[in-house]
Amino acid sequence: MALRRIFTALLIAGLWLLSGAGLTAQALTPIDLADITYSPCPPEYADGMVAAGSIQEANCFLITGKAINRTGKPVIDADIFGRIYDANDNPVMQNRGRLGGISEVPPGESDFELRISVAANQPEPLKLKQFKASGFSATVRQFSQTPSARQ
Repeated sequence: MALRRIFTALLIAGLWLLSGAGLTAQALTPIDLADITYSPCPPEYADGMVAAGSIQEANCFLITGKAINRTGKPVIDADIFGRIYDANDNPVMQNRGRLGGISEVPPGESDFELRISVAANQPEPLKLKQFKASGFSATVRQFSQTPSARQ
């Protein structure tokens, strides 16, 4: 009798896992980024800019380029990663690989824009390196661990 209960429990758990009910995340989908450039922000974007985490004056820049989604399906919540250096090869955003995101990347090629702030004492031209992006093929659901967090 006990062996039958164990077998039934294992069978139910196996079917539950095979159904995908136990999965909480989707696989990452890579997005190619091309034609990446930057330019100063329009005045309405740049008003009152300060460097992140300080009151130091900052310059506002827009990074633009093409996002290329080769999957044939929309990609949701794509994170943009990259390295940005000033004219002296000093990092502009130290200890930050993720620079921003794109809420939805349709299939094919589309434009993207990302606003950054750079300390005013870091000289141009900026060097944009190792840019890439990845997102999800569906909205990622977030589950809380405790019942009180669901309120």
